[in-house]
Amino acid sequence: MEIKEGLTFDDVLLVPKYSNITTRSQTDLSTKLSKNISLNIPMISANMDTVTESAMAIALAREGGIGIIHRFLTVEEEVEEVLKVKRSASVMIENPYTISPDQSTQDAINYMHEKGVSGLLVVKDSKLAGILTHRDVMFEANSNKLVRDIMTKDVITAKPGINPIEAKEILRQNRIEKLPLVDDKGQVKGLVTSKDITHNENYPNSSKDKKGRPIVGAAVGVKGDFMERTEALLEADADAIVVDIAHGHSENAINTIRNIKKAFPNCELIAGNVATARGANSCNYWFWSSATNCSL
Repeated sequence: MEIKEGLTFDDVLLVPKYSNITTRSQTDLSTKLSKNISLNIPMISANMDTVTESAMAIALAREGGIGIIHRFLTVEEEVEEVLKVKRSASVMIENPYTISPDQSTQDAINYMHEKGVSGLLVVKDSKLAGILTHRDVMFEANSNKLVRDIMTKDVITAKPGINPIEAKEILRQNRIEKLPLVDDKGQVKGLVTSKDITHNENYPNSSKDKKGRPIVGAAVGVKGDFMERTEALLEADADAIVVDIAHGHSENAINTIRNIKKAFPNCELIAGNVATARGANSCNYWFWSSATNCSL
């Protein structure tokens, strides 16, 4: 007689124990991704081309986790995915997309579509000249008409350093969605949008960097352009670099860790896959012997 495997409730049940938690709002699932990066939920999406690009990274950051952008893109494409995450929500957009008043409406439509935004600040001689939104171009039949002819010229603005509560009130009172921040010389220093304020209210547990933007990681390989890729991703403000290799306990992985740590000592660096204690000790040795202030 063949005896098959059987299971009981004790094999599969999570045994409940005493708790002093009276409401789910008291639970805390926060954890450390690295020495300097905290997550509000212990969720990370894999750096695979079928899993994580900007959409996944944005969704995870909103809930308190982090997504790792895969490396099977050109350097420019991977940088763009990181920038999409960083621009998806923030207290203030530091470098809003701009266009010249002398460009055509079609140029503006193409640029909005390319960047995935609903409006552009119109800048001439480094100064704010107007604002152009999706509503301005939606029913414009003449695509050759210049931006200057259809933009809104009387723009409501605020000074840099305005707090979110004040910005929200200006947006509400004037029934506008975008609030450019300009200095005393009329130069654009940032942009606050109603979308960003709404996101901050709707996702109070989101994972954010010091500037209030969603956090995101990005992967690099161990051959070819990994140094140039790392530099470009860090310049785009990727919060963590992931050395992506199937077998992390290898000379290729260790050399990559050593080179990245030496060149970029203040980055957050994650390496894998490492499946044994000996492999972890070996990689960790190169993390801490190559530079300081980087984390596994």
